[in-house]
Amino acid sequence: MPPPTPTESETLALAALAATLGDERRAQRFLDLTGIGTDELRRRAGERTLLAGLLRFLEAHEPDLLSVAEAIGAQPAALVAAREALER
Repeated sequence: MPPPTPTESETLALAALAATLGDERRAQRFLDLTGIGTDELRRRAGERTLLAGLLRFLEAHEPDLLSVAEAIGAQPAALVAAREALER
């Protein structure tokens, strides 16, 4: 599978962000671990560094990675590839 384009990576990461924020427990854990507030999250939601950080957060806990991947109709490996592309 070829690496995702920057636009594809951002789109996938934004979908993962929406799915993460749609789960109260996961959203709170993300906010707690990153120290980011909801206002800052709204302002920075489209930034590549924040999106890559979210995907790294999901990778760190496989059940979350699998759950979010399923929720957005993506393979877990696609989320990992998107994070790698966003970090380039």
